[in-house]
Amino acid sequence: MKILIKNGRVIDPASNFDDVASIAIAAGRIVSIGSAPAEFAPNRTIDATGCIVAPGLVDLAARLREPGHEHEGMLESEMAAAVAGGVTSLVCPPDTDPVLDEPGLVEMLKFRAEKLHQSRVFPLGALTRNLAGEVLTEMAELTESGCVGFSQAEVPLANTQVMQRALQYAATFGYTVWLRPQDMYLGKGVAASGPLATRMGLAGVPVIAETIALHTILELVKVTGARVHLCRISSAAGLELVREAKDAGLPVTCDVSINSLHLTDADIGFFDSRARLNPPLRQQRDRDALREGLADGTVDALVSDHTPVDEDAKTLPFAEAEPGATGLELLLSLALKWGQESGVGLTRALAVLTSEPARVLAPALGTLQASTGRLAEGGVADLCIFDAATEWTVTADALQSQGKHTPFGGYELPGRVRCTLVGGHFAYEQATNAA
Repeated sequence: MKILIKNGRVIDPASNFDDVASIAIAAGRIVSIGSAPAEFAPNRTIDATGCIVAPGLVDLAARLREPGHEHEGMLESEMAAAVAGGVTSLVCPPDTDPVLDEPGLVEMLKFRAEKLHQSRVFPLGALTRNLAGEVLTEMAELTESGCVGFSQAEVPLANTQVMQRALQYAATFGYTVWLRPQDMYLGKGVAASGPLATRMGLAGVPVIAETIALHTILELVKVTGARVHLCRISSAAGLELVREAKDAGLPVTCDVSINSLHLTDADIGFFDSRARLNPPLRQQRDRDALREGLADGTVDALVSDHTPVDEDAKTLPFAEAEPGATGLELLLSLALKWGQESGVGLTRALAVLTSEPARVLAPALGTLQASTGRLAEGGVADLCIFDAATEWTVTADALQSQGKHTPFGGYELPGRVRCTLVGGHFAYEQATNAA
């Protein structure tokens, strides 16, 4: 199918391209950016006047809830939510049931996802069998089955010797290890330590739960040379350690969630379980530091941390409620909101959703490396068209995800996706003018 997208403002952060232009697509690839070839005869033309045409978003943290948690999210619903949010590539952690620690499970997930013809799914394999933190998985076999890295998801790795061996093995074969820095024993609370948690009688998670784990990880990176991606940094002190590690030339990258970027512990309100999250929402100084770190490049990517939770697991007392919130359909809008409030501009707001997370994934992408998170002639046509000026209200009815719980419920947010293409295929359409 030949597609022509015309009159849109095309923004590609990877190449710093920003201009009103046409994009011609044929056989799932971008034929030209600028003016369509004279002989190009499209089957369909999209008038993108007033809209932004950007690379498809790359989300480095999205739980699809299959296998094992279908009551909280089906693959069909969460993939539909992804493309409705303009996300064309997503990374899912291994904490499914059963855990993604066997090649057959990874292959099954990828097969099911590919059959839906929506977002590209890049699974993370379990770093240890059953995430138990004792025996390393067969990383080579998991890589062959399609894993882009290895993770413990939300399960801290308490055994430092196991972590050292894992990083040594990963360094030997060029694999990336994805770790969320949190001390197993200090991180058992339900809210960030501070005056508010104390007044509310909630068990606290101190900042040192993150920094102690970070010190351990970074020391092991120095020794092993392993490439590590640090997931969902939540504190100013943790961010400063990452900044120092990068300045020292260590091969580390990091991301921050949309929740930590916009909210603080005060948003828990009167024990609002929608704000029961991992990592917990911290104080304003931490949020402000994360926003600055994302602006100056210390933080590499903004992620949705999409974790759909069913009604029964959320309508419980705060400390008993299951942590997590839906986020795939909010990712673009909350990035635009941050871009407006921080003054970094639209290109940087899109970069942390496209070219920068793609750079984190680059070592594992193979032939897709040249196309993911960017618009390039000859590259795969993964892109989204959105109206940055349109505002929408976050309600349960507005979300396609099976998980309807989000601390941003009722917010008015900028940016609405009109159309998402994956490999030149229309994966999502809302309102386009087509001829």
